[in-house]
Amino acid sequence: MGVSVSSPAQNKPRQSPINITIRKAKYDSSLKPLCVQYDPTTSRRLVNVGHCFNLEFDDSSDRSVLSEGPLTSFYRLRQFHFHWGSSDRDGSEHVIDGKTYPAELHIVHWNSEKYGSFEEATKNCDGLAVVAVLLKIGDANPAIQSLIDHLDEIKTRSKECSLAKFNATDLLPKDIIYWTYLGSLTTSPFLECVTWIVLQEAITVSSEQLQHFRELRCSSEAEKPEFVLENHRKLQPLEGRIIRSSCKNTGHRP
Repeated sequence: MGVSVSSPAQNKPRQSPINITIRKAKYDSSLKPLCVQYDPTTSRRLVNVGHCFNLEFDDSSDRSVLSEGPLTSFYRLRQFHFHWGSSDRDGSEHVIDGKTYPAELHIVHWNSEKYGSFEEATKNCDGLAVVAVLLKIGDANPAIQSLIDHLDEIKTRSKECSLAKFNATDLLPKDIIYWTYLGSLTTSPFLECVTWIVLQEAITVSSEQLQHFRELRCSSEAEKPEFVLENHRKLQPLEGRIIRSSCKNTGHRP
């Protein structure tokens, strides 16, 4: 299906998400492999934040960190969340050669070498690093199922439950080759503080698993039920930005 592009916020030239055109991405031999070091014991709680659910991590020390790749600092793991659509036809935020995916995972990190807190990091252009993983329909994903098993506990807005020893590495594909570009948060206030790392290999999720996402409510327990049927932002103009690839031959696996 076609994709639409909305205008970025005024005077904000590096908004996200974007359409990644593979043939226009520039191979950059200086890009290093990503170094992912996640400690499962840092996972803390699953939270319904109203527009999606977050798995939050203890980011008080460098126990779970992302480094190398396009990054020049250590970035602490803060949380991850998903974006999805009202059907399996679309739901991803990033689009590859005009192709949308049913959902997208965002693993959010902040620059702990340069800044004292997540909040301070969001005010700076190199403050955050977000790993984006596209989801395609296929076999049920065991790691995603372990999250779904707890969604009934956080069905309504602001509900939370503890979730210890979740290994975020289990949500990554086998090969971690990527595209990278400078962009923004995809939720208000759309701060331009993100180094995006979009993985070129998708992971699978089943239709049944995605349906559980759509049963999450953006309403509180006392309100009439309203469901989070979709939560993805429209595409933003590239505005002359360069998309770099860590792989000479695209390696993209749709």
